[in-house]
Amino acid sequence: MNKLEFEITSIPSLFETAPAILDKTANRLEKGLKIKHGDKFYIVGELAENEGLMPHKDINCSPDSLDYKILFKSALLLINSKIGNPISVTTGFPFATYRINRAEAQKNLVKDHNIEHDASIYSNSLVRRMVVEVKSGQILPEVLASSVAVRAIEKVEEDFFMLSVGYGTFETMFSTKTSEFSTQRAASSAQGIVYAVDLLKDELNNKEYTGMQNDRYFDMALQNGYIFLNRKKVNIADIRVEVLNKYYDDIISPHLKRAFTDKEFSKAKAIYLSGGGALYPELVNRFREEFKDVLEVIVPEDPNHLAVKGYCLSSSKINGGDTAQAVGIDLGNSSTLICTFR
Repeated sequence: MNKLEFEITSIPSLFETAPAILDKTANRLEKGLKIKHGDKFYIVGELAENEGLMPHKDINCSPDSLDYKILFKSALLLINSKIGNPISVTTGFPFATYRINRAEAQKNLVKDHNIEHDASIYSNSLVRRMVVEVKSGQILPEVLASSVAVRAIEKVEEDFFMLSVGYGTFETMFSTKTSEFSTQRAASSAQGIVYAVDLLKDELNNKEYTGMQNDRYFDMALQNGYIFLNRKKVNIADIRVEVLNKYYDDIISPHLKRAFTDKEFSKAKAIYLSGGGALYPELVNRFREEFKDVLEVIVPEDPNHLAVKGYCLSSSKINGGDTAQAVGIDLGNSSTLICTFR
């Protein structure tokens, strides 16, 4: 492959027990996910966001949790609608939970997955049943997957620091060119953007009645710089700057001071940022201020998609280079991403 091109599907990481009737409320599968698990149907993604009463997802859920199982089934269903069977899948966890979740997730990954969904949401069909064949797969730390993508897409050969600023976790890694996946040591793991989201909620609760909104609503408000409360559009640009700076001062900077050794600083050629936090100019500027006399801070294109691209690249490696059947799945706390090669 001379130029790597990917296709990414994104759905909100939300689910809720399905209401009785939802016929023809969406125009395609991606927006009309109604998945059966056990003896119940659940609405997922945009359908849950638009039609649910209190859709939710736990932060950094384990592979035996209901959240993980439903979102993973939804991702497999969307993949099957695009590329069919069989497939190779790589997914992962934040390094903080990777070790305790890897074995269970791997055990439930490579097999035939029976999926049942209600197609009446977006078509004239009723319940459909299918089998998704995962012929090979692996589980990786999320920050490692980001570094895999940086090396492959940015054509980086030197050692570098990989910093992943996700919703649930902030993680760092020193990436070397000598190991199998061109990365080796995780230096730290701390709280993610959710820290700033919680600060935002607290600040708003002191000024407005925020109602029974889920965390995603406040996450989107932090991204947008405004929020609708009590039928009013409230500008939160100043609060956004305040909570993001506090997040950097309280969480990110202290962890960075402990994360890497002077020896690693002498070897590293740059710092790469990934995750949704890298989309905030306020945070990126703080990284650049702290390291302006030390290393260049680089934000690759679509930093929030780096991990899932790394998962997809890893899938093509384990299946012998068959890019047509290689898949990456990132069951993120804010969005679930599915990546294939274009």
